[in-house]
Amino acid sequence: MHAEMTPKIELVGLDKQFALGGGETREVVRDVSFSVKPGEFVSVIGPSGCGKSTMFNIIAGLELPTEGEVKVDGAVVNGQREHFAYMPQKDLLFPWRTIAENGALGLEVQGVPKKKAVERAKSFFSTFGLAGYENAHPYELSGGMRQRAALLRTVVQGREILLLDEPFGALDSLTRIEMQNWLQGVWSEYSWTAVLITHDIREAVYLSDRVIVLTARPASVRLELEIDLPRPRELGIVTSPEFAAYEEQLIEVLHEESRKAFAQQNGAEKR
Repeated sequence: MHAEMTPKIELVGLDKQFALGGGETREVVRDVSFSVKPGEFVSVIGPSGCGKSTMFNIIAGLELPTEGEVKVDGAVVNGQREHFAYMPQKDLLFPWRTIAENGALGLEVQGVPKKKAVERAKSFFSTFGLAGYENAHPYELSGGMRQRAALLRTVVQGREILLLDEPFGALDSLTRIEMQNWLQGVWSEYSWTAVLITHDIREAVYLSDRVIVLTARPASVRLELEIDLPRPRELGIVTSPEFAAYEEQLIEVLHEESRKAFAQQNGAEKR
């Protein structure tokens, strides 16, 4: 009998409270626990304002939890950033740098000489669909190309865990679909462990091995749904009965939590 595989990422009883002044606190995350296996793609969805981004910042080491632990390969990493490649919603490319120079930025911050860092970044350009744009500037690229450049900058640092915070939210629907297909391909090629925050249920089902639904604030885990669909996934799978069943189940749960969040907000406004 084989020993159970150690999770790549494990959240254990995460709580987060913020001080409001006057001795009052606001609880944003409550007892969140889940794990992500090596090479797994997991999406996290939940009502707006439920605490998803706070939870993500704790995983990425940008904030400390009030209680609980973040583990990587079994070791506690609270407040440590070096294990994760974190891609926020906006591409945050520097307009005065070329795309190759933007791609090299993370390596330069780590102390790699600029010339060597740029050369390493350039080695990823073909895989990321950016060949020929090494010396272009961000304003010369489309929205989808800018997001690919931002992800290149993220992964060139050689980290095995991707944290993706709604990276395609600002793109038009056609570009978004193209980016989802491209991300599925490079994720598989590089065997990354990926955690994606998204508001798009169809995106979550299409990309994920598992989808985690969070409750209204304070965020806790309401549902973990395994997505048992074959890979690689073709676009046509979104019209299949199996896909529709997953989507319907997630919509029902998410709408229920969204109604709770709306009621919370209205109650707070009336007080």
